Amino acid sequence: MNKVIEAAFFPRNSDELSPPFSIDVSGVTGKRRILIVDNDRDTTHLVKILLERAGNYLVLEENDATKAHQCARSFGPDLILLDVVMPETDGGEVAARIQADSELQSTPIIFLTALVTRAEAKSGLNIQGHPFLAKPVSIPELINAIERHLPVRTTSHVLSQRRDHGTPLR
Repeated sequence: MNKVIEAAFFPRNSDELSPPFSIDVSGVTGKRRILIVDNDRDTTHLVKILLERAGNYLVLEENDATKAHQCARSFGPDLILLDVVMPETDGGEVAARIQADSELQSTPIIFLTALVTRAEAKSGLNIQGHPFLAKPVSIPELINAIERHLPVRTTSHVLSQRRDHGTPLR
């Protein structure tokens, strides 16, 4: 079953990939930290596995939207993938809390939603000033979006971020 699911996420040929699918990390140590918040555990787990397998990413899953803000504070993500529709609180409320937090306000957020079509997602519109992708999203499409929205960082930024969060360098 996993092979069938994975096949839907990976491109059939290299023509399906568009820059910046690959990232040049020369001079930069450590993986980019991605927090994915979605109440669907299967989705977050699959995306985590596929992003980490693609390399360059350390992914943390949070399946409870009410804990997403505190999780983001603890994890210190470089980018947050956030489902729009979740029980208890929606992605818009979570994004508003993150933007109101001085430690997290500059963290890019990409919304994931099944409420729009692929054409709407590609139109360049946004939700609360954040880009969004239509679910289900392919991993190459997701990686392209992640790389477009990750902040540029220097080696000194990586070192200070790891020191601030107590994460060892790898």
